[in-house]
Amino acid sequence: MPYLVFEKFGQAKPLPRRSSKTIKFRRYYLSMNDATFTPYAYFQTDSQNNFSPAEKALTEGVTPDATNLESSDYYATLVQYGDRTVITDVIMDTHEDDVLKEAIEILGEQAPVILETARFNVLKAGSNVYYSNGSARTDVNTVISLNDIRRAVRGLKRQLAKPITSMVKSTPAYGTETIMPCYIAVCHPDLEPDLRAIQGFVPADKYGSTPMENEIGKIEHIRFLASTIVEPWLGGGAADTTDTTLETSAKSDVYPILIFGQNAYGLVPLKGENSLTPMVVNPVPSDSDPMAQRGHVSWKAYSATVILQDFWMARIECAVSDLD
Repeated sequence: MPYLVFEKFGQAKPLPRRSSKTIKFRRYYLSMNDATFTPYAYFQTDSQNNFSPAEKALTEGVTPDATNLESSDYYATLVQYGDRTVITDVIMDTHEDDVLKEAIEILGEQAPVILETARFNVLKAGSNVYYSNGSARTDVNTVISLNDIRRAVRGLKRQLAKPITSMVKSTPAYGTETIMPCYIAVCHPDLEPDLRAIQGFVPADKYGSTPMENEIGKIEHIRFLASTIVEPWLGGGAADTTDTTLETSAKSDVYPILIFGQNAYGLVPLKGENSLTPMVVNPVPSDSDPMAQRGHVSWKAYSATVILQDFWMARIECAVSDLD
């Protein structure tokens, strides 16, 4: 469960049994004047995003025209993932450890890492991006600052991104639990020292409430969680003449910080009886293995992730301090 960071905050849609490979997510809103969805279209505003309450003023005794309720569908195609390992009869008969049990445990840890990495690969491609310096990833060679965080939050608020108020429980059963309203950021653990150095940082262990798994702390409206799955682009930035950032081939490594509001993305959760199929086959005689020399431990699962609203998520790209 600690690996399942992205799973906790997306719009989750469990996979029904015997359904198609296409998962559909749907958003409802009031009718728009054009085909392009913008957050402000929820409230029927003009082209300058100005609210027009006068248009909704009621006339005594007159029933107003109805505003149509519309929807947009977003589709994601399920991908099947899995892996297996082979255990011979000799290992099972002679090894001092319970290798079968160890294999089950290791594969159980591998599955969420693979699924969360697939989710990260989708989410890191969002178009709403901020750089710690410059105007492109190849310009980046400075660490994150409070101003970078405030720019991202301001952008989310301008686009009416709602704070997250609940998350998926860290249990095998599907369910949610309430959290205090906030935006959620997920980043690599290498960023922790730079985040702690920012003015106003509050460590997770200083909260009045129980922190989330893998939570580092909070800065103003954002709570930060760490995951090694959020890997950097090694050498993706510019040269650092001060030699104060982590580098690859004389160029700064660029670390993404993914920030989410409510309903920014959707996914198929690793929850419920249909989410993952574990399999253990002990060595038994068969045409392909007549002497029962090989056993197998494996798993398979379906997963899909889709960005539902680029306006409601942001990515900060920054360098990380070299602590040497």
